[in-house]
Amino acid sequence: MRSLSATLLAAQKSPARFPYVRVEVKERVGGVVRLNWTRLYSGSEPDFYHAATMPGDGSLLRARVDSSDYQLYYQRVANPGPGSDFSAWSGFGSVSSLSGIALASSGATVLIFYVGPAFKTIYCRESTDYGQSFGSPAVVASAASVVGWLAAALNGQGVVALFYSVDGTVYVVKRSGGTWGSPIAWSNSLASVSGLGVVYQGDWNLAVTGQDGSGNRGLWTCIYGDGYSQPAGNWSALKEVIGAGSGSAVEFRCPSLDLPDVFRLFLVEKYTGTQSYSRPLWAHFPPGANFNNNLWREPVPFDLSSSYGLAQAHSSSHAWLSMPSGVWRSPISQATLDISADLIELSLSEEPFGGKAGLEFRNDDGRYGGIGCGSYAVIRKGSEIAISPGYRTSAGVEVSSGPAYWIRGWQYISRGGLSHFVLEAENGWGLLEAWRARRQLNWAAGQKNVLQLLMFILARAGLELTVLSSSSALNNSYPAFALYPGESGAQAVRRLLALVSDVLFFRGGCGYIRNPQASDAGNYSYGTGHAVIEGLYTGSAQQPNRVQVYGLGLMAESFAWTEINDTFDRLGQVHDLNLSLLSQAQERAEAEMRQAQIAATGGEITVPLNCGQELYDVVDITDARAGLNQAKRRVLGLAWHYASAQGRYEQSLRLGLP
Repeated sequence: MRSLSATLLAAQKSPARFPYVRVEVKERVGGVVRLNWTRLYSGSEPDFYHAATMPGDGSLLRARVDSSDYQLYYQRVANPGPGSDFSAWSGFGSVSSLSGIALASSGATVLIFYVGPAFKTIYCRESTDYGQSFGSPAVVASAASVVGWLAAALNGQGVVALFYSVDGTVYVVKRSGGTWGSPIAWSNSLASVSGLGVVYQGDWNLAVTGQDGSGNRGLWTCIYGDGYSQPAGNWSALKEVIGAGSGSAVEFRCPSLDLPDVFRLFLVEKYTGTQSYSRPLWAHFPPGANFNNNLWREPVPFDLSSSYGLAQAHSSSHAWLSMPSGVWRSPISQATLDISADLIELSLSEEPFGGKAGLEFRNDDGRYGGIGCGSYAVIRKGSEIAISPGYRTSAGVEVSSGPAYWIRGWQYISRGGLSHFVLEAENGWGLLEAWRARRQLNWAAGQKNVLQLLMFILARAGLELTVLSSSSALNNSYPAFALYPGESGAQAVRRLLALVSDVLFFRGGCGYIRNPQASDAGNYSYGTGHAVIEGLYTGSAQQPNRVQVYGLGLMAESFAWTEINDTFDRLGQVHDLNLSLLSQAQERAEAEMRQAQIAATGGEITVPLNCGQELYDVVDITDARAGLNQAKRRVLGLAWHYASAQGRYEQSLRLGLP
């Protein structure tokens, strides 16, 4: 249950209650701002190697190689924005026709890296005045073969790390105290590299595209340690983000990493079959996730054709995209619209595997006729609706930061001289249902535990996952598991949750894991201070009352003997070859029995709306008419009902045993 202030608790229990519901529409999904890109420049420069960065003064620095004469060109726009001139370039001389370039900056320092015309020597030019002027070229490193791709970043102490590829090997060379060290090869292996991107946060975090030794194409992440999540000077293993088989005619190129608010990634997906294309994709991390978790949202197409992709940069207020012939900008801050005053009716429900909401607003003056633009620009499909229940209290209006839903559609209702606008929305389960596996993904037994698999799937739908409490199986079971092509995230999550006793619910844009225990204490009471308007209490025969779990050459059982004596044997069986230990099978049997017990005793109560109530909370119910005195029940479903005209502000709670 969400915590409430003393004044809000008193207000929701008072016979004289004054409801208030705050409804805000936000430009974000799963707690991450949805960037809205505006193109500020459309030029005729050819699509080729390029880079971008923003130093501490907020200027936009861009560099590109011209594919016609292989000259390096550079541009600085002091105050970039609508109306800025992004067409003026300064020449920096001839460079390799086969190699990428890189820009990196920190404060007033700007570094541009490129490969000379002989293909094997890497040079650096440095600026200490935010890119207004540059020094002479300095040799950074030389390779025995053609240098391919470059990426660079500085840490907080001014140490520069340049990463470059030669065939399938990535090297790093660092500058500390003004002196470049010797190149060091990574400890990973690829057959070829088709792009590098890097961003610094505690370590140097890399994205690498290319081809492995089996001919499979992919995008991988890895970390070159600076002591945060990886020891200084050490490389992590490659972790796949997206992949394609050797015979698929798909390849990936030109990744770009940035950290304007969360880790954000752009790359190019190229298809060489019939109706070929070369198209940028983008993805991002959930909020608060560490790079080594590799929790990327499923990459999404960007409306552009490009073989060399988009370079990212950011200021304190905006994210930027750049290619030689284009510049885009998006605010980083979250747009929010409060439409609480227009709310007429609200119906909301949350169930173990779903949740939906319908919100009806006055539209007598046609104010919602212009959604998607102007003052109502944030009301779009996919926008978040934050619904926060509250009351008018002795301290003023107070609300509890309630659930988040995402707009899936709307209706305009015109009848009897009235005009209403209705928003229809779904919670995190709807986002999981909308995500589909693009191809089969397999994890061998021992590779990931159940929690890690859940985190991966939720991240693919753009959702964060937090653990409040957990079973041992959640962390210690490493099942063989597969995601099938076209399978929804919701279905995959349900299959994983069937393996453990843990449950999943959503608070805002984050999923929460809880392991319900029969010993859980009640965290709220109904029927004493908080009235019960109506109650329906049920008891039914338990199904099943005997559980057999078959694992790998073993079997465990659980019995509900009182139920068996009353209704005889009602058998439930589970077959799971991932269970190789008797203790695992026994834990699974007890979990299956607990679920049956919870569902057998239940009912529903209707109460004045409790602003902090959540799914799977344990409550105490006192209802003398039904013979209940502080009876413990678990909330297995909840619904809100608000209607301003009828003065209705109620909550229905579907109940089960703790």
